[in-house]
Amino acid sequence: MAWYAYCIGEKQAFPELARHRKPIPMESVLGVSGSQVFLYPASELAIIVSEHNPAEAFNQKSGVVHARVIADCFQHSTVLPFRFGTVFRDDECLRKSIRSNQRQFLGHIDKLRGKAEMHLKILVDDCGGHADGKRLPVDGASQEYFTNLRENAARQRERQTRARAVSFQMHRLFVPLDEEVSCRLTDKCKMTLDIAHLIDRKCVERYLSKYSTACASMREYQMQLSGPWPPYHFVHRLTCGVHTHVQQPAAVDMPVVRIPEPASMLV
Repeated sequence: MAWYAYCIGEKQAFPELARHRKPIPMESVLGVSGSQVFLYPASELAIIVSEHNPAEAFNQKSGVVHARVIADCFQHSTVLPFRFGTVFRDDECLRKSIRSNQRQFLGHIDKLRGKAEMHLKILVDDCGGHADGKRLPVDGASQEYFTNLRENAARQRERQTRARAVSFQMHRLFVPLDEEVSCRLTDKCKMTLDIAHLIDRKCVERYLSKYSTACASMREYQMQLSGPWPPYHFVHRLTCGVHTHVQQPAAVDMPVVRIPEPASMLV
């Protein structure tokens, strides 16, 4: 039997596993393709899985369901999410993979226990203007061509400086335990900063209060907040060197955490 995997949690967080050595169903929780979700005991860990038919294809709804199951488990336990589409061929494949990496998984859970991720999306006016990316043909030592190169380089430096300044502002305001920041340009001459903050779960209310303050005082930015999430970005950082045996075509690192943000419906 093939198993579709959602995440790894702590066995002690699920008291119903204390009397069982075989997978038991999670009450009222359905997974991908409407399959019953199970708690699969593995020493000190609980693997959240559902039965899987390899002939069935995944779709956008499957990704949303995957994230919802992880969010449900996050209410009970620190979790290490699997990448969407991770499938184990059979029980032996699942047990072997967990057994060989158990020490690392327990260490990662210990480091992330009591932590959550908040995700900030900030839209900033592009200080570089509209002309970036203009391409001119090379015509010998064309003065216009080299002037354009210099202007584009200057605009890029201005963007980087602006992005670092905004990121630093957010860091000073929220004081996260850890953070990951990425920046990209939109088609409307805006910069979008995606900021993942790792915080203590008990500090979520304080974080939301600071967010309200930031929205009121920093009107030059358009900000969106989602969370609390399982610490997707920070699990990835811890586990980027861990591999497992999974069924093709879902041959992916384990566990990896980039769940697409249709999952923001869970906020």
